[in-house]
Order: sequence, then structure tokens, then C-alpha cells
Amino acid sequence: MDQSPAGAAEAKKSNLQEMRSDDEQKFMKMTEQEEDIIYRMHRLVGERWDLIAGRIPGRKAEEIERFWIMRHREQEPKC
Repeated sequence: MDQSPAGAAEAKKSNLQEMRSDDEQKFMKMTEQEEDIIYRMHRLVGERWDLIAGRIPGRKAEEIERFWIMRHREQEPKC
């Protein structure tokens, strides 16, 4: 059951897409308090995600950044 290099690459790509999809769902589930902290801290310190994450127990800088990007991607006007 050896996979060809192309098959292995496709499987890896599929797994990454599933992980991203799972991550997107997880990161959209911020509490109102967490969202408030993120918006306030972003106004104060900008995109210093590590500082912002330090104010929210259990969250990593990568999670905060992805949440921010996804939230603002949804709000961008479409041309």
C-alpha cells in the first residue's frame, strides 16, 4: 500500500485543509470577553499577537492572529 509521491502530497494537502477548516471553526468561538480584550489590545499595541495572547489565558498568539485575520477578512467590502 505504498503511495506514490503525488498521492502522498495530495493526502498531506487534504489533511492540511481539514486542519485549517477545524482551526477556523475553533478560532471563531471566542467569548465576548476575549473578543473585547483582543480589540482593545490591538488598538493599544497593534499586531503584537504575543502580548495580546498573554492577556487571554489558554490562547496562543497564532490563535489570536488567525481570529483577527478571519474576522477582518469577513468584514472587507467585496468588489
